[in-house]
Amino acid sequence: MKSPLHILHLEDDPNDAVLVKNTLTSAGIQCVITCEHNRNDFLKVLERGGIDLIISDYMLPDFNGMAALDYARARWPDIPFIFVSGTLGEERAIDSLQSGATDYVLKDRLARLAPAVRRAMHEVEARAEKRLAEEALMETGQRLQIIFNESPLGILLVSMDGRPILTNSTLRKMLGYTGEEMGRMHLLDFTHPEDAAKSRELFQRFTKGTHTEYQTEKRYVRKDGHVVWARLSVCMASGASGQAGLAIGMVEDITEKRDLEAKFIEAQKMEVIGHLAGGVAHDFNNILAVIMGYSDLMIQKLPVESEFKSYVETVRSAAERAAGLTRQLLIFSRKQQVQPVVLDVNEVLTDMNKMLLRLIDEHIELTVAPGKDIGCIKADSGYVGQVLMNLVVNARDAMPNGGNIAIATSNITVDEGYADAHAGAVKGDYVMLSVSDTGTGMTDEVKAHIFEAFFTTKPKGKGTGLGLATCQTIVQQVGGFILVQSALGQGTAFQVYFPRIDQPQTVAVRPQVGPAPHGNESLLVVEDDPSLRHLAKAVLEAHGYQIISATNGQDALNVVRDHKGPPIRLVVTDVVMPVMGGKVLAEWLRTTNPELKILFTSGYTDDFSSIQGGPQTGVEFLSKPYTPDALCRKIREMLDGPK
Repeated sequence: MKSPLHILHLEDDPNDAVLVKNTLTSAGIQCVITCEHNRNDFLKVLERGGIDLIISDYMLPDFNGMAALDYARARWPDIPFIFVSGTLGEERAIDSLQSGATDYVLKDRLARLAPAVRRAMHEVEARAEKRLAEEALMETGQRLQIIFNESPLGILLVSMDGRPILTNSTLRKMLGYTGEEMGRMHLLDFTHPEDAAKSRELFQRFTKGTHTEYQTEKRYVRKDGHVVWARLSVCMASGASGQAGLAIGMVEDITEKRDLEAKFIEAQKMEVIGHLAGGVAHDFNNILAVIMGYSDLMIQKLPVESEFKSYVETVRSAAERAAGLTRQLLIFSRKQQVQPVVLDVNEVLTDMNKMLLRLIDEHIELTVAPGKDIGCIKADSGYVGQVLMNLVVNARDAMPNGGNIAIATSNITVDEGYADAHAGAVKGDYVMLSVSDTGTGMTDEVKAHIFEAFFTTKPKGKGTGLGLATCQTIVQQVGGFILVQSALGQGTAFQVYFPRIDQPQTVAVRPQVGPAPHGNESLLVVEDDPSLRHLAKAVLEAHGYQIISATNGQDALNVVRDHKGPPIRLVVTDVVMPVMGGKVLAEWLRTTNPELKILFTSGYTDDFSSIQGGPQTGVEFLSKPYTPDALCRKIREMLDGPK
């Protein structure tokens, strides 16, 4: 009990006031008593506050206890009110209690006053504790409600027959149902059919008490039909006395995590395929170099009127197409050397116009609309042509019954709003190359996969599935992006965005014509592929050069050490060879002869500068498959170049 008690005593008899105070003090109750005898003073003290208990006489000259009780109860219902009176009969006592008085004590029985005060104050404390407990409980309930509804995890309470009793807003949003709808369903009603059997078995074990908790990953089906991957944790919650237990389920949406895992696995698979593709293309380029090289030699030797000449030309053409396929593989695996220059897309379009006309059928109309005053881009012109050719071939194949292909270029500025509205777009200035057709179009599902390597909708044997993957790789390498618009039966439009730059256009080097140049210098040919090594040796010897050859870098060092003829002026070497590669070989040879010219050849290279080890005079690179003419011209150019 509080000590001291602040008591307001309404009493007009000073002797009775003293008697009350002495009675409480003698009973050990520490108190501070303010005694008033009229209405106004009584109300003033109450209004000041700080009163713990009211003791009142029943009858006063200008006021009465019942009026005081009514006023106190209206304003301060929690303050105990005890009547102490000599005129309070039984009937009035009952009326006072019914009106809200805490107790009543007759003046001739004041011994009851102290126990009545203690009891009254204990009741006050009990009510205060109860109120605090109720407030704490309410606050806890509110907090739990907030946690329940605002939790990032879906939460549900499930009866032992598998029906949701209570669900939070996160779960309802996750699955697209209202709480009322879910309350009428069974857990299996929104479980994916392929996961239903496992879910049923786990829940049955749970309800039979085999285990009191379990975790599983499963699929739910939203109300709109979309699939949601989730991690479900279930535990038992005992019911109230006499009630069945409940299951508490915590549901975490792991759809995005699953998608990222699938993309990571796909990326790893594509990396492996890329390495494999690069290796296959490297070996295949050696074979193509031999086919193309000997085809060129045979075409030169055969008479114009020979029927075999057309056969060989057909073989040569097939080899060029195969070289194009390996080029796509190398672009996809990012092992093809890029030679970017500042160029005008319109000029690339003009140069390729005749080739594009040969690619399409007669019942397809090709419309070309180059934009005026378009800016320049920095890219490999051959790669830009590859993008254009792949898109036109795709458009052609989408129109088996004929139609129209429209090619256009224009300057485009992508603002922030457009970039936000189109996935993959980036704000900036671009030159856009668009290729649209009036063909069959694509579904959204097909559009989602078109840039995946080896994905194709063409019949078996009609497509490699590398065309669009190659396009995307090329465009991404120069910092651009591709957007596609298509609908089933309404055609397709590809929009390729190349970053626009403010630099002067690179002057194109015209290809050399006429017979390949001859020479008489001593050259070293290092190539581990015997057919290609023999071809290069035969071609160069036919053009007057003195040739020594080796099968790898170590063999080449031995050959050079034993060489007694004229000094070797230039080395033609493959980059990747067993025992010792071309880079190490070149470093060894140049330690004793710094002016030795080095011509690297390779079916691919990630970065030519890494082969050179930095800018060096007299070091060049020739991509495979190369032609005899290209080999002879490159060697002559290097030999006649700066020392």
